[in-house]
Amino acid sequence: MANNASAIKRHKQSEVRRIHNKSVKSAARTCAKKYTLAVVEKNAESAMSLLKELAHQLDSAARKGIITKNAAARKKSRMQKLYNVTFSQK
Repeated sequence: MANNASAIKRHKQSEVRRIHNKSVKSAARTCAKKYTLAVVEKNAESAMSLLKELAHQLDSAARKGIITKNAAARKKSRMQKLYNVTFSQK
């Protein structure tokens, strides 16, 4: 455990940040699961709205430094590709 006041304060701050970051990442994962379920059920309207929400969540997390910009872009790209493959008109 920390021995001086500044180290104790930094430890408290890092715990608060860790809990907040965990909730943001969890919300993004939950949204991704809902999106995947909508795609599996072939529900195009629901999937599109969830895709937009997921993109917003990932961009927000990337802006805050919770995940990297490239990780957010990669996840959005994969989800968009899943949508395009599933709902493409052939």
